[in-house]
Amino acid sequence: MHIRVYYEDTDVGGVVYHSNYLNFCERARSQLFFDAGRSPIGESGHFVAKHLTADYRKSGYFGDILEVKTVLKEIKKASFTLLQTIYRGEETLFVMEIQLVHLNHAGKMVAIPQEEREFLSGFWAE
Repeated sequence: MHIRVYYEDTDVGGVVYHSNYLNFCERARSQLFFDAGRSPIGESGHFVAKHLTADYRKSGYFGDILEVKTVLKEIKKASFTLLQTIYRGEETLFVMEIQLVHLNHAGKMVAIPQEEREFLSGFWAE
């Protein structure tokens, strides 16, 4: 997914504000579902972030075109882990590993439905 950096994404110096990298990754995760004609919120529940590690390597700037790439690292019964990397051209700006868990609509962690597991498995690294 490509994202343009707007003024609202930056600090007074035109540098992408640190929390916006998380927002860019969130948009990219949602877009994976939307591109497949699906919603990240399903009949049986939805996914929420449980744990993440973030590595800020270089700064993005006002006007940059960034690309967010998402790869599935692991899938378990009720959770999965993604590696999301943000690039400006060939430069790696940000790397995040995030674990998401599947919750039912009452907020209880439950198994990921088979149909969702199959969809997520399409994002394994090649």
